[in-house]
Amino acid sequence: MTSCRSRIYLQISNGKWKRFPIDTCVTFYNEVKTLEKRVVITGLGVISPVGIGKDAFWKALLNGESGIGPITHFDAAEYTTRIAGEVKDFDPADFGIDRKEARHMDPSTQYSVAAAKLALDDSKINLDEEDRDRIGTIIGTGIGGMETLHNLYKGLFSKGPSRVNPFVVPKMIVNMASGQVSIFFGLQGHCASVVTACATGTNSIGDAYRMIQRGELDAALAGGTEAAVSPGAVAGFAAMKALSTRNDDPTHASRPFDKDRDGFVMGEGAGIVVLEELEHAKKRGAHIYCEIGGYGSNADAYHITAPAPEGLQQSKCMALAVKDAGLKPEDVDYVNAHGTSTHLNDFNESVAVARVFGDHTKDMLMSSTKSMTGHLLGAAGAVEAIACAMTIETGKVHPTINLVEPEEELKALGINYVPNKAVDANVKVAISNSFGFGGHNATLLFKKYAE
Repeated sequence: MTSCRSRIYLQISNGKWKRFPIDTCVTFYNEVKTLEKRVVITGLGVISPVGIGKDAFWKALLNGESGIGPITHFDAAEYTTRIAGEVKDFDPADFGIDRKEARHMDPSTQYSVAAAKLALDDSKINLDEEDRDRIGTIIGTGIGGMETLHNLYKGLFSKGPSRVNPFVVPKMIVNMASGQVSIFFGLQGHCASVVTACATGTNSIGDAYRMIQRGELDAALAGGTEAAVSPGAVAGFAAMKALSTRNDDPTHASRPFDKDRDGFVMGEGAGIVVLEELEHAKKRGAHIYCEIGGYGSNADAYHITAPAPEGLQQSKCMALAVKDAGLKPEDVDYVNAHGTSTHLNDFNESVAVARVFGDHTKDMLMSSTKSMTGHLLGAAGAVEAIACAMTIETGKVHPTINLVEPEEELKALGINYVPNKAVDANVKVAISNSFGFGGHNATLLFKKYAE
């Protein structure tokens, strides 16, 4: 499409260009927007360091409970960082995964299947009554089968290539996060795995939202999973000096926006949501947690690990989500921050928020789920989307724990980070930010459902 004065040139089906009056094109655009389907969240499934299932997860967040503790998955005695947010009391059998199936799944895949079952059960959808060709599966992971990869090389170097497990490749590859969920529940629509580092979960939900919005799917399971509390991943992040070394005080180690923060804390788990086209959800009498109203995604195009200065692209990403929803910045009540507990992220994200929301910034609330869960990497955005859905559902905003005093440069921005104690708030519109290595930025906008 191109324009010239009062007319717009559109490329029509035969590849030729034709002139149309601007008024005609505006009418056409509005009609197309009207045809877009509304998308709602009807099921929540979460496996997290602070609890399994949405109720335990949400209760812990509102109570300000930390899921950070000493690493137990391996002997971390020689590591500079010896703490992480590990999932506790997880048994695959509790989610219908038998021992044989579990042996063929990396822990990250086990988490995705478990969270998917929780989300489906929560949605009360009867898959036997659904057209499974119209239900998609879009579940990603930032790193994938890290534990499987570690065990592969451990066995290869000690026992030789003839003793390598034949299931090692299908266990390790990233797409099994969605592939196994699709197989397990017989979902035969579009199936894919997004990999955008720490933005993975948010991009996965955003992509599923777009497909339902366009009418390509009736419903989808979407989200992210991660199980990277393993020797190689912890050693790698520690070598980057990115991790907190507050080993003697793990529950206070993750402290987003606090002047005494010293790095992020790794976490693990999965977050899966059931997305449905609105009329599809209404027809079966589904409970609607909230509506997805907007989605923004862009790139810093700057550095492999550091965010672009002053959070310029991050602010554009948030603005895209707000615009996509047909709202104004002042309509947003709450921001679930990426909030990693690193200097560069916390500062740049805060500056970006202040740039987008201007004077309205001081009237909003903003908190970091990672203060309690740690950083779930590829699963973070999805778990935090669930936190947003519960915020809108319950009218409560969880705190940023361990926030004693923000840095001076953050104080000047006037942001209410909801320090240490949950607050009641009538949140009608919330956004959730995720920013990943490689410069991946993604923002989802959630709004209270209304007819």
